[in-house]
Amino acid sequence: MDLSAVQAALSDKSYSALAPLCDELLLQAASKGATTDEWPYSVHLLAHLYVNDLNSARFFWKSLPQEVKETRPELAAVWRIGQCLWNRDYAGVNTAAQGFEWGPDLAEFITAFLESYRQRIFKLLTSAYSTISVADVAHFMGMSEEDATNYAVQYGWSLDAATRMLTVKKLKAQTNQKLDASKLQRLTECVFHLEH
Repeated sequence: MDLSAVQAALSDKSYSALAPLCDELLLQAASKGATTDEWPYSVHLLAHLYVNDLNSARFFWKSLPQEVKETRPELAAVWRIGQCLWNRDYAGVNTAAQGFEWGPDLAEFITAFLESYRQRIFKLLTSAYSTISVADVAHFMGMSEEDATNYAVQYGWSLDAATRMLTVKKLKAQTNQKLDASKLQRLTECVFHLEH
């Protein structure tokens, strides 16, 4: 089985491209009846988690033979991360990722996943809160309070040292394109045509 494309994507750090690539290669291997003993299951599962495709990750996990799940501790460790994501255990994601000794194939990928995950969580916190305690930010981000404070201040949040509260700097809202009268008229004509 030729996994050079997967290795190339890993070495190029094209992590977003890995999930569809792995899916396609696995389907090709299955259609040819090739054995998948050397398949990089951990990379494949983590690729789905990296792009935040939890449904595909769960489906992939459920489709794996029990023997594969039991004999590959790195795969089980990636699945623990997936379980934490599924259960919205934000701190658990970091604990699961940092609580395993990753092999050379996955160490950089895990680091990139954690950074991507922190950015997603930070955007979520930015949209959900106007003020939040340093302890809560540290909990959600899987960092120490000092690191979480530095991370937030780096993005323009302000710290009230007396109350240990961070004031969120909201992201600029994207302005929607306004419709002019001609576009609205074309839309009206199209809907009228569909209805009659």
